[in-house]
Amino acid sequence: MTETGFQQAVIPESFAGQVAQIAAFIARYHGTMETRAVMPSVDPGAVFDTLPSRAPESAEPFDAIMADVEQIILPALAHWQHPMFFGYFPANASAPAMLADLLCAGLGVQGMLWQTSPACTELEMRVLDWLGELIALPKAFLFGTEGASGAGGGGVIQGTASEAVLSTMIAARAAHGGTSAPHHTVYASTQAHSSVVKAARMCGVVAEHVRLVPTSSDLAMDASALQAMINADIAQGRAPAFICATLGTTSTGAMDPLASIGPIAQRAGAWLHVDAAWAGSAFVCPELRAPMEGIEHADSFNFNPHKWLLTNFDCSCLWLNGQARREQLINAMSITPEYLRNQASESGKVVDYRDWHVPLGRRFRALKLWFVLRMFGAEGLREHIKADLAMAQWLESQVHEEPRLELLAPPSLALLCLAVKAADAPQANAHTRALHDWLRNDGQAVLTHTTVPDGSQAGRYGLRIAIGSPATTQAHVVRLWNLLQHGLDAVIGASTSV
Repeated sequence: MTETGFQQAVIPESFAGQVAQIAAFIARYHGTMETRAVMPSVDPGAVFDTLPSRAPESAEPFDAIMADVEQIILPALAHWQHPMFFGYFPANASAPAMLADLLCAGLGVQGMLWQTSPACTELEMRVLDWLGELIALPKAFLFGTEGASGAGGGGVIQGTASEAVLSTMIAARAAHGGTSAPHHTVYASTQAHSSVVKAARMCGVVAEHVRLVPTSSDLAMDASALQAMINADIAQGRAPAFICATLGTTSTGAMDPLASIGPIAQRAGAWLHVDAAWAGSAFVCPELRAPMEGIEHADSFNFNPHKWLLTNFDCSCLWLNGQARREQLINAMSITPEYLRNQASESGKVVDYRDWHVPLGRRFRALKLWFVLRMFGAEGLREHIKADLAMAQWLESQVHEEPRLELLAPPSLALLCLAVKAADAPQANAHTRALHDWLRNDGQAVLTHTTVPDGSQAGRYGLRIAIGSPATTQAHVVRLWNLLQHGLDAVIGASTSV
């Protein structure tokens, strides 16, 4: 008999076989990744128009659904795990994290309170301490041996770095008088992620009080300019409330100088949040931790293992510096209706993560981080990062030897931003856009672009190359370099005269 309706709501006898089919499908998908175009070639609305306009009235066979996955879904996907995907930042996926995500779905845990699943909360606490230690966060950011009752701030898994920025900005606003203080000012560099401006809008910060700080020649925040802005704002009766320092900006991977920014934030009484969404993964390697100098001044720190640390999306880790900042976050976010009250929460001996971010409900996301840390070990994670850095350094050396190309900013970890050389900026921009168009039309690799300030209104159009896919090898980076050479030949000719 076909299992239909309510019968499928419980685990049917066919479930184990279907899981095996899904596992085989995923293994086949990754095993044949290089046979696929990196980006889809579909028109807007193609998938929408192909799908039925109404939900099925009767249950459909599992095999029919999987056939549609093959025929409708896969052809319209960007294959983020493709070894020739060098765009945006990496969106790592790994077998341990996939297994844990399946386990998370199968357990069906809702971890909003300690009471609703103690293991969900306490595993997350412990794993965030593990990871915090691996990137050398000071002890004040960790739960430590005392757990929920300790003096450390502790960590929490958010969905994205954007959620972390919003949550900490809400806490900073509350610490400075809440919504009754209309003169709050927020600071971030001109190269900071757009999530800072969005969070400020959501927090009701007046648009002209969102201050974008100029950068120095390396595109990192100019600390002296920050200080001057804060001084001017205080003189105007404004209240500096929140500063976001970025370690690894989206465009070029620039690292804001924490050691200089931290004391400025402390003197101003502003909450200092550090957004290391991409670059934070590299800090598992001791030799790459120089940008963290001054981290003890930060009130919160965030990075995304789902970008570069072999953990499937979504997994964005946020730590608070000390119990006082933890309590400010919780006080700003906590609303407790009667139906959520319970003896464990009122004892003060447990962590209720629903008070640490915007959502009430939460999945068992710590499982995949736990699996990744255990199945790769710290050594495996470091090997992954170091291999990507070695490939990026090789590519950098090739760019230096190519007279038709130049780097628009110093390379940062495994990120390069390059452009075509030309007699003037408009011509260089035109050539670089043409090279980007050629690469898109060729379809063998994906790069994304940015605009790098150069003193002109337009700025320089640059191509970002972000190395970080677990499947990418040196052979793929060599292939990318050869594609760039062919593209240059097609766009500006083989001549070295530019």
